[in-house]
Amino acid sequence: MATQSRGRELGNREFFIQRWEQEYPAFVKVFRALPPGFLDYRPHAQSRSAGELVALMVSAQQSCIELCASRKSMYIGLRWQGSGGLGALAEMIDAYERGHDMLGSQLRSLDDDGWNHPAWLIQGTQEILLKDTVGGLLWIALFDVIHHRGQLSSYIRPMGGKVPSIYGPSGDEPG
Repeated sequence: MATQSRGRELGNREFFIQRWEQEYPAFVKVFRALPPGFLDYRPHAQSRSAGELVALMVSAQQSCIELCASRKSMYIGLRWQGSGGLGALAEMIDAYERGHDMLGSQLRSLDDDGWNHPAWLIQGTQEILLKDTVGGLLWIALFDVIHHRGQLSSYIRPMGGKVPSIYGPSGDEPG
């Protein structure tokens, strides 16, 4: 997979970093659009609450930092903490912003060998859920948190907030 950037083709790792950087502002906008007093909102009893979704995305980012930093093949899946585990919304946003900088450092320090290193996602101590590469697991994590960001954005209006633009105008932010 390659794309153009300033007249040259990007490798998979470079393209991931570019895409990850481009998605970051939308995450922060969605988090900041949440009414802080309503983090327990969930549209259905089986749905995660708004606070749980934010905590999941912060935890996913931390897991990606650890995957890059460990330089190991075995990756224990996302450790999800409930919203109470990370604190108030402002604290979770702060943790996400700090984590973004740490993940950026880790991503830029990976060379192609580290990016393509075999890795697998495990559950518990033994059950292998997925075999891929470090880069492959990072792409899966990015797609997953983008999905959850979309889920969270659909909570904002029923919570009493205004939905920010993500890829284009929204009903509340016409652009």
